Amino acid sequence: MAKAHHTRFDCSPGCSVEAAIGLIDGKWKSVILFHLLDGTLRFNEIRRQIPAVTQRMLTNQLRELEADGLITRKVYAQVPPKVEYSLSPLGLTIKPILTALKAWGDENIGLYGKPKQTATDLQAASIPA
Repeated sequence: MAKAHHTRFDCSPGCSVEAAIGLIDGKWKSVILFHLLDGTLRFNEIRRQIPAVTQRMLTNQLRELEADGLITRKVYAQVPPKVEYSLSPLGLTIKPILTALKAWGDENIGLYGKPKQTATDLQAASIPA
């Protein structure tokens, strides 16, 4: 089931933040958008890059992103059908936000799960025992 869209915001101080977050608040939407920063991808290419997402969830998230105008879906008239997804002009404007989120995540991932690898860790891992 698709998420309910706000039809009106009360224009309180956080209104624009609420609107922006509302567009990318799905579990996989930000990740999908991030992968599309590199260019156009087909459905299975996106799925390979995000192995934890189910086919149904990916389909729903792509439909919502398309409905919100953040991605475009191009269907080619051929058998089997070929469908490509890319960022729309509006979707391209979110690039600085996604790259900032990635930088913040890279810097702080050790606080929330797997520790950040240091040069020493990488060097130790490459030395055979």
